[in-house]
Amino acid sequence: MNHIHGSNSMDGHPHGMMRRDDREITDRNEIDDIINSSKVMYLSLADNNTPFCVPVFYAYDGQYLYFHSAKGGSKIDILNRNNQVCFVISTQQDVIESDLACNFEAKHKTAIGTGSASFIENKEEKIAVLDKIVGLFTTKKFDYPDANLKSTLVVKIAIESVKGKKHGF
Repeated sequence: MNHIHGSNSMDGHPHGMMRRDDREITDRNEIDDIINSSKVMYLSLADNNTPFCVPVFYAYDGQYLYFHSAKGGSKIDILNRNNQVCFVISTQQDVIESDLACNFEAKHKTAIGTGSASFIENKEEKIAVLDKIVGLFTTKKFDYPDANLKSTLVVKIAIESVKGKKHGF
């Protein structure tokens, strides 16, 4: 289930109400534009009391986020123990300078959300997602040898909540 949490409807959102509601984006189309305009997502995972954050290339179909990975490694080990994730996608970063050192600010548009991750096992679905991710970088079409498909995981994130923030626009 996808939710947009505005300043008036933060029922149970893990990140609470936005402190600066003048910077909050509540329009889902604007949030989707942020998600669609980047290629790198920062994925945060939790392993007991140890946080883990990693940048990944991703694809978005309007409902789910996807990324690929080797079958082993820290993020996969953690996802096998705890499939709850937090993600951040930020675009158009810049600095808003000030005459005061502590008044510098970040110009940005950001989407932050939570979801649950699962592994895609179906070969055709896996290939479709890999095509979508590769398509972000090239128009070339590729074949995926079975050996490569077997050693590659494709992860699907069901978005449970997402909110947006912008500043400097």
